Amino acid sequence: MDSHTSREGISGILALAVATTGMHTEISSNITEVDIIIAGGETAGCIIASRLAEADPDLSILIIEQGLNNFNVQSVIYPALFERNTMPGSDTALFWKANKSPGQWDEFDSWNTAGWTAGDVLPYLKAETYHGETSNISTHVYQGPVNVSKGTHQAPQAEDAFIEGAIKVGIPEIIDLQSLHSNDGSGPCNFPNLYVLVSNQVVRILFDETKRAIGVEYRAKRNSTEQTKEIRTVAVKKLVIASAGAFGTPLLLKRSRPGNPAVLERARVPVLESLPGVGDEFQDHHFVGYVYRTSLSPNKTLKGIARNDRDRDVEAMISRNDPQLGWNGHDASSKLRPSYSEAAALGPEFQTRWERDFKDAPNCPLMVMGLFNYYFGDPAALPDDAEYATIAPWVAYPYARGHVHITGPGIDDPYDFDPRRLLDEDDIDLKSHVWGYKEQREIARKMDIFRGELASGQPRFPEGSNAAVIEIADGPIFEEIEYSAEDDAAIVHYVRENLGTSRHPLGTCKMAPRGENGVVDPNLNVYGISGLKLADLSVPPQIVAANTYNTALMFGEKAADIIVHELGLAQL
Repeated sequence: MDSHTSREGISGILALAVATTGMHTEISSNITEVDIIIAGGETAGCIIASRLAEADPDLSILIIEQGLNNFNVQSVIYPALFERNTMPGSDTALFWKANKSPGQWDEFDSWNTAGWTAGDVLPYLKAETYHGETSNISTHVYQGPVNVSKGTHQAPQAEDAFIEGAIKVGIPEIIDLQSLHSNDGSGPCNFPNLYVLVSNQVVRILFDETKRAIGVEYRAKRNSTEQTKEIRTVAVKKLVIASAGAFGTPLLLKRSRPGNPAVLERARVPVLESLPGVGDEFQDHHFVGYVYRTSLSPNKTLKGIARNDRDRDVEAMISRNDPQLGWNGHDASSKLRPSYSEAAALGPEFQTRWERDFKDAPNCPLMVMGLFNYYFGDPAALPDDAEYATIAPWVAYPYARGHVHITGPGIDDPYDFDPRRLLDEDDIDLKSHVWGYKEQREIARKMDIFRGELASGQPRFPEGSNAAVIEIADGPIFEEIEYSAEDDAAIVHYVRENLGTSRHPLGTCKMAPRGENGVVDPNLNVYGISGLKLADLSVPPQIVAANTYNTALMFGEKAADIIVHELGLAQL
């Protein structure tokens, strides 16, 4: 610490800054050292910051996050406008260019890590005030910090149609699909010592000769409004926590010199600690959306809202706080597994994986799929004024593994990101998509709201095929489809051409034994390094069959608990 700046002085500076303006794009030059630095404002990191601030009001904590202050930004606070965050030019999301729900009980056990079994993490998964129905009260709580409920608007006609369509093909309704055990069914789906620095990037973590983290270098983000891009340094007394996500954390580590020696050598970065697993094992839920014509009315879909077209006056909706803005258009989901005969029909390699990984894990689905009352393309491309919906199946546990690596020592050097989607051995992920397409289409055709299939939103089947697209229908279609080998080839082609991401990246600095390319131990310490923990979605070794947000919440809560006890704050 600077000899002229006391601990109390720093706390006072932080208190004044936060109380005055909240988020900041620069910090006072008087702040040269803090107790805790959190590099990245990922969900888990923010939870850790708040828990530590609660545990010890005298602890000075600095979060450095490259994103903007999104407080009260319309596309962030209104669920109906979520697509705006992913459109070209968005400044509320980070885009990583590639080279050309809580989850399930068995998933956490499969991590094979002491202290991280399903029973161990359940208390941290229950960080909710649950407002839904459930058949398993033991997996929910009703007085937590995160409210879990339906939005301010629903479209029960579509929700019921999807669930009834699934029932018609033999898939039962499950009241609570998020109970950690439910599967093969469908269901309705400010602290004064805390300083948050936004629009700034952590360039690298600094270490002393004993490989202990002693601070970070950071700078204003290149496209920020700040005039200076000079590198600044802030020292740390107790701990650095990297929480920059599945992309940012491995890149930050490698710029800081822990990593795979071969990668670091190519990037002209000297090796501080050999950790070959940094940046490998990238996992993500990949999906394909299939589009259907429906009998829904305009107020039961989100078409036109994100783009402010199709006669939707979004500004007027905001001014009157229209309930539809509090809805994300997604009210129904399924978690599905093929039958034994269906698994066998996908080939001997698929059946081998099925028997090894799924047969004795009945609460692990092969596919998760959801009904979205929305067409994700440009509505001007639709053939008529009907309301269209999308069913999107995604592989719950993809076998393909990608990587994200640095190519040079600087933060502005290009990165090497290859998700390697569909490149797993024996094409298990691709075969899963073929099965998922057929399953969702059978459900869609039996929905009461079904009125046809959008040709551009379906595979292009051969002329005369029994699987040919039916663009206009008067109602549900109950005839079974027999798919030929040529039809399967058309499905494969469509999947390859239209594969998308669910934005659930994970696993690039996995928690595992060091001899298995692990990067952190069960207490989230980086192997061979002291004073540095990782706490974000780069750490889970296996993806979960759900939106990964709840897993991030769990990681934040459990990491905070670990740190509170290690710092001796639990007794304060």
